Amino acid sequence: MMRGLYVITSDRHVADGTLAEAVEQALIGGAAIVQYRDKRSVQPSADEQLLEIHALCRDYGALLIINDDVELARSVNADGVHLGRDDMAVTHAREYLRGNKLIGVSCYNDSQRVATMIDSGADYIAMGSFFPSATKPQATRVSVDTLKHVRQMTSLPLVAIGGITAENGGALIEAGADMLAVVNGVFGHTDITGAARDLSALFL
Repeated sequence: MMRGLYVITSDRHVADGTLAEAVEQALIGGAAIVQYRDKRSVQPSADEQLLEIHALCRDYGALLIINDDVELARSVNADGVHLGRDDMAVTHAREYLRGNKLIGVSCYNDSQRVATMIDSGADYIAMGSFFPSATKPQATRVSVDTLKHVRQMTSLPLVAIGGITAENGGALIEAGADMLAVVNGVFGHTDITGAARDLSALFL
């Protein structure tokens, strides 16, 4: 079962060419899932940096998920893909990826979308933003009660995202989150390993 710290890469917080190093620091701190997100490239490719991140995930026993790009996920044989509202449909992604790949979906604060994505065959559900987010300051907020409601709807793994820290993440786990997805809360710190370790400790 998917559980633990789910880090999402960010080119904003690390110098060019050092993303793989930053990811390894997060993995040392206990990250269980790494989502590779490249919003700067019009057509992200399987470059040396991504291949290095993929190898690191294997070495540390973590999952590699690709944001949005089903073709890229297939080309690097990632563990899965994460899809937003405007991305490929889950059923089409399943056909394209083939094999036993994970497909996660963002459901924001929309419990009806959760029901639809469950029916479509999604492997995990992401909800958020639960707290003010530096990464997406305009994101729609989600209440803990909504998370509890979704937890009652499904046994699928649930990801909570949005402004999560070691101080506020415990309440989301208690409400039913299986994973805490973090960008700034890990990669925005000078001590990436320490930040990841503090968040990972919430699952112990």
